[in-house]
Amino acid sequence: MTTTSPDFRSAPGAPDPGAPDPGAPDPGHRSAGEGFGQTLRRLSAAQKGATGAPAYSRFVNRTLGRVFAAAAYHLGLTPNAVTAISAAFTAAGIALIALRPPTGGVGVLIAACLVVGYALDAADGQLARLRGGGSPAGEWLDHMVDAVKASSLHLAVLIALYRNDLVEPALLLVPIGYCVVDAVTYFGTMLNEALRAQHGAPTRAQRSHQQPGVLRSLLVLPTDYGLLCCVFVLFGVPALFVPLYTALFVAAAAFLLLASVKWFREIGRLPR
Repeated sequence: MTTTSPDFRSAPGAPDPGAPDPGAPDPGHRSAGEGFGQTLRRLSAAQKGATGAPAYSRFVNRTLGRVFAAAAYHLGLTPNAVTAISAAFTAAGIALIALRPPTGGVGVLIAACLVVGYALDAADGQLARLRGGGSPAGEWLDHMVDAVKASSLHLAVLIALYRNDLVEPALLLVPIGYCVVDAVTYFGTMLNEALRAQHGAPTRAQRSHQQPGVLRSLLVLPTDYGLLCCVFVLFGVPALFVPLYTALFVAAAAFLLLASVKWFREIGRLPR
């Protein structure tokens, strides 16, 4: 899950964002003997826009997801199978956070599991587009997995900080607060889409062709779930990990505060 920009297969009540543009190559058609590189090119031609996407999710994770999606396509995997594999990698990383002592090797392994899990989270939607579009059941599964990891990751950090006596008791409030912020941000993003669709306003899916500037993607980078995944490479060095983790929490909380004001104003302008 990205904190600010989940990789939706489609939005409730809106057209499937994975559907290709009329002028683009048909992503669901596979010619005989198509190679891996050709599949990657077809995926590139069928990409959705980057509206609201921070830098890591936009430039790194989507690229990794495209590679995984092409590999899954040639292996004959379904989008739901990729979602399950993504959940397994993420769950392994979260379990390591909660159960293993913080060492350098464990930190690298945690980061690797979370990064691969996030890339596969992008791959399931891209694979769905490659196969001609997603399904409501696939969308439901994808979002449910995202909702679970959004909270459990920070609860695992809370357990690790407490079990290993890494911080003063007051700092245990940081992962608790991070858990609340991520859960509310995810809920707010989904609720906005549902209300927009219900009242006939353009949704994220319908605005997915927009390409925001690189500067905006960099400005919201501290809220990027992918960046959070990478920070765990320092899990074995609490003196560095805890301040960075705390800084990302502050950035995520500030984003939610500012975004909530913007969302409230936008929803307030919807027709009754």
